[in-house]
Amino acid sequence: MRLYTFDPMTDSRWNNLVASHPNASIFHRREWLQTLVDTYGYRPLVLTSATPGKQLTDGIVFCEVKSWITGRRLVSLPFSDHADPLLEDTACTADFADCLTTIIEKDHLRYVELRPLAWRGSLKAFGAGEQFWVHTLDLTKSEEEIFRNLNKNNLQRRIRRAEREHLEYERGSSEKLLEEFCNLLLITRRRHQLLPQPKSWFRNLAMNLKSDFLIRVARKDGRAIASIITLCHRRTTVYKYGCSDEHYHHLAGMPFLFWKAISESKEEGSEKLDFGRTELENKGLLRFKDEFGTKRMQITYLHYPPKASEVASITSRVSYVRQVFSVLPGAISWRLGGMLYRHMG
Repeated sequence: MRLYTFDPMTDSRWNNLVASHPNASIFHRREWLQTLVDTYGYRPLVLTSATPGKQLTDGIVFCEVKSWITGRRLVSLPFSDHADPLLEDTACTADFADCLTTIIEKDHLRYVELRPLAWRGSLKAFGAGEQFWVHTLDLTKSEEEIFRNLNKNNLQRRIRRAEREHLEYERGSSEKLLEEFCNLLLITRRRHQLLPQPKSWFRNLAMNLKSDFLIRVARKDGRAIASIITLCHRRTTVYKYGCSDEHYHHLAGMPFLFWKAISESKEEGSEKLDFGRTELENKGLLRFKDEFGTKRMQITYLHYPPKASEVASITSRVSYVRQVFSVLPGAISWRLGGMLYRHMG
């Protein structure tokens, strides 16, 4: 089988495939790809068996990442929790695998990375890379049943506590909400001794995704204490980012916002809430997501050559300065974050 590449930013066939393929997600969409281009300058491309001009029945979308730290590579897709190969069946995966290995050798790439979720094909010569848990919540049940399935002590009571505290609530994508989110993000990343993602990333997401991008903010006496960002694709709501001020954790701002996201997403027609990926060793976050009555599934990224991604070790390379990250002035943190994340896709 001969395979072809094309630019999904200029070829409308990609939009059509994403709109019709059952395994397509928010991360396949042109708006997500455009945000990667606008923020980090990555080059998207699609590998397909369809000849130029013919209707697409399959495709794997990548971004080419060029970095003097992590090398030149193809990733499907950067900063995406998962992105299934959009193939008709698993019978043709060997042809795609052969083509990808040829591209690596021809273009002198360091590696290719795939981040499958529901797709269960086998790519010859690809090995296992990083592993994560992904949690999903069924929103087709009644709101009462969903609430009953929440952990009674850690979620139900805390959500009721937030309601008794009369937390203020606002959602949207305004500049005010974006600034409140970014201020809380900086606080949270400092707490975790990490640099924040660049503000331009969130602004570009808001601009490109429009109504499918939502910031939710909880406030106490006018002060923002917690915030989350959700994305929407068809009948799936995706939780992507969250942050909070630890001095107000006793007010349960985060459980309150998650319950708002659940209730509103269900009301607006979503049938599933994707809680995103979680590192296997992050026991606290795993427990938090489990307590919503979610289903947990382990996913494994794939690499060729078959070895762990060097991107995963980038933070360990600078682990000796992570304490510095927690005390850097905000302006420097944002600037360094913008410089570093370009290499981490």
